[in-house]
Amino acid sequence: MPIDPDFQKNRQVVEEHRGHKVWGPVEPPTKLGIHGTIVAVDWDLCNGDAICVDVCPVDVFEMVDTPGHPKSDKKSDPVKENECIFCMACEVQCPEGAIKVTQPG
Repeated sequence: MPIDPDFQKNRQVVEEHRGHKVWGPVEPPTKLGIHGTIVAVDWDLCNGDAICVDVCPVDVFEMVDTPGHPKSDKKSDPVKENECIFCMACEVQCPEGAIKVTQPG
């Protein structure tokens, strides 16, 4: 099941992480929420394969350690989501459907 396309309506912002919003619920280490708004990554779906890092032409993502998460111990973090050029490569290439790109506005 891919990321909830209506996560901004269905979830609450519970914290900020490296300059972006985190949408709950967050209950580490098993529930890590959705990171980002413009480029949102559902950390509970992310398998840590870093394909988004490889395909992003503007380096929006960095991999971060998430020890103890049942799906993977690394996650893609949209630390430069404001630099997204909306090419959609990350969303299209993510095998888990964990990424949702939304243009502001």
